Amino acid sequence: MSDRYTDDDIVMSLDEVSVHFEKEQGLVDSLFNDPDRVQAVDDISIDIEENDVLALVGESGCGKTTLGKTIIGVQRPTEGNVTYRGQDVWDAKDGVGDVDIPYGDIRKALQIIHQDPGAALNPNRKVLTSLEAPIERWKPEMSTEDRRARIFALLKRVGMEPPEDYAHRFPHQLSGGEQQRVALVRALLMNPDVILADEAVSALDVSLRVETMDLLLELQEQFNTSFVFISHTLSNARYLAEKANGRIGIMYLGELVEIGPPEEVLGDPKHPYSKVLRWATADLDPSSQEMVDPPVRSIDIPDPVNPPSGCRFHTRCPEAREVCTTAAPELGDDESTPGAHCAACHRTDPNHEYWESQLLEGVHDSDAVTTGEADD
Repeated sequence: MSDRYTDDDIVMSLDEVSVHFEKEQGLVDSLFNDPDRVQAVDDISIDIEENDVLALVGESGCGKTTLGKTIIGVQRPTEGNVTYRGQDVWDAKDGVGDVDIPYGDIRKALQIIHQDPGAALNPNRKVLTSLEAPIERWKPEMSTEDRRARIFALLKRVGMEPPEDYAHRFPHQLSGGEQQRVALVRALLMNPDVILADEAVSALDVSLRVETMDLLLELQEQFNTSFVFISHTLSNARYLAEKANGRIGIMYLGELVEIGPPEEVLGDPKHPYSKVLRWATADLDPSSQEMVDPPVRSIDIPDPVNPPSGCRFHTRCPEAREVCTTAAPELGDDESTPGAHCAACHRTDPNHEYWESQLLEGVHDSDAVTTGEADD
């Protein structure tokens, strides 16, 4: 990358970003009703620094994949701004205003590894052909000899030896783990600043999962690349974030409800939903699983088309009070600061009106008064 792009340690920055989709309708509904809007991501601000690791965790449909794609400039936000090294990504794409960093340079710097690498690779193309394609597009001046030397070197680096043999195989001739390594090589070819790994290890068995995560961390350090890692399991997120000294972000119904170092988010969760995920992941620390019943009042997840007012988790929260039904908690002023531990919960403020508010029906005093900052 040019030196003019590296003055700031912050690579990607999201400022009050929201992404809303129109829900698909049947033919009859489309004739008589306006489409519903799914609030996939709502008002999120976050920074990704150089050599950063952010693991996003949450239930299916919480918006973590949409947020990840927004971070790497694949998903256009409905509201807010997404910038790469100070350049608005979508202004660069649309050619609006003074564009300091061309959109082509931004796209090269932001890459993705999909959950299913087999589907992402052309079954009718050999590995070599698939890997040559992005280099031919973005670096047409590179000779065939240099192009293939780089590909073979990266294949060897990810453990695919002899590289010439693997390069001339078709995707169906590779195992799932080998396909994922090819996808990783393709993402690394452009020396990217940020890679989105969307459930990149979920389809692998346990031994391959750990091996692949270790490889991701080795390459992250070697290439000085930042990773946004998406997972529905806390154990995978913790493994990556702890080893990389990164962060875990917890998402619920389109909102980032807690973020911070893994040892703090998992060891001392501040948001009740983080406690739910912690409780549901027994392999994090089986000896600490003291609760018999899950720390939720309701198993049903609200509809993202019409999320609850106030705190979106209040319909399931065992610590909810009346104020939670009307006042939406904020994540905090330092939410985008790497290393900060923030949670969007009224209980983190000992002076909040929450403590004088009436308990919701179905919430008992023993549930509402549990350990936390406000108990001190």
